[in-house]
Amino acid sequence: MKLKKISALSLLILLNVTTLFAQNISSDYIEFESLKAPVYNTEEAMRTYKINVTSPYNLTSEDVINQSKIDFDTELKNYDKKVLDSEKEFLQKLKNHETEVLKANEKFQLESQEFKKLSLLERLSMTDQGKNPKLTSPTKPTYVKPAKPIYQSPNLNDYIIVNNNVLETQIKIDGFTTLGENIKVFLNISEITFQDNAGQTFAKQPTKLKVDIKGVEKVSTAFYEEFKFVSSSPSNNINKPLTEKNFLNEVIATVNKYLNDTFGYQSYKSKVKILSVKNKGTYDELEKADIYISTNLRKLNPQNPEITEIAKKGLQKGIDIWTNTLAKVDYKNKKAVFNAKIGEFLYFNLIRLNLAMNNKKDAEMYLNEMQENMIYMKLSYDDDNDLKNIETQIYKSK
Repeated sequence: MKLKKISALSLLILLNVTTLFAQNISSDYIEFESLKAPVYNTEEAMRTYKINVTSPYNLTSEDVINQSKIDFDTELKNYDKKVLDSEKEFLQKLKNHETEVLKANEKFQLESQEFKKLSLLERLSMTDQGKNPKLTSPTKPTYVKPAKPIYQSPNLNDYIIVNNNVLETQIKIDGFTTLGENIKVFLNISEITFQDNAGQTFAKQPTKLKVDIKGVEKVSTAFYEEFKFVSSSPSNNINKPLTEKNFLNEVIATVNKYLNDTFGYQSYKSKVKILSVKNKGTYDELEKADIYISTNLRKLNPQNPEITEIAKKGLQKGIDIWTNTLAKVDYKNKKAVFNAKIGEFLYFNLIRLNLAMNNKKDAEMYLNEMQENMIYMKLSYDDDNDLKNIETQIYKSK
């Protein structure tokens, strides 16, 4: 059987046709900031709050330093008396020592007399055992004059330097300002209680939280009413001020997390897989859409509504190009410029982007459209797995 020769011109035409319809599709993960929706939604104009904290803490660094200076002055004033008392105590020890020496001598004399009454063999035996009489004189005491006090700045880490005003500044609700009081937060922190159990230290610090919105109570809850493990050592072996400070920091962190989960507008980092296609001239519009989507995703800033609104308009430009191109897809013609492969990549982009933006309704709509045309698509193993994961995300909450 003879093989037909292909002319150079025919080969060139074939290569050009192949290049024309080849689609260089690549993927990239775009990182952006998302907004975590709170339990209670609040209109943007009403996102203001006021904090009121009551606690047993009312100490400043100035209080600690001033008290340390007062204590030093008192110690300095009492120094001369302390020296006199130490001298009197030493004289008494000297008298006691003389008495103890006399008692030791008397005891030795009595034991020696009794020892002499024993037989030679008994004395030798007791001597071998170290039980023979010995004179043990008590050590004579020496006088050590008390050192004169020297002022040292207090270690502020050993104190809980905080008051209600400071604690109020540590309570923050993301997305809200303190320029009003639409939300009123009342926090009552009780004294800490330590408890020993099996050589370990536990603590509790009952903390009550109440939140009113426009005079209506929305939250009334409590934290740390039960004992919690804080140290593997007993309470008399721990630095209690430092332990209490750390426990109080944990209380404040817990309250902040609760308030932000319930009312706050928190931003968090997220990412979405976006597909792009390159073929100079043929897919310029789709490349333009890729630029719109990637750059504006990165612009999203949940804490700045104005910038976010501009970014969303930019995203919509990219989405419009995708949806307009979808209308041009010829699923049955593999050689079409916008064939089933292009349709597949566009649907994946539209579904993933809507899921990333918490828009499940539109994501499901595009998924249903994609499934209608699935018969013409040849999904790779990875794409098939991605589609299954997407279906789970869309339908798991239904």
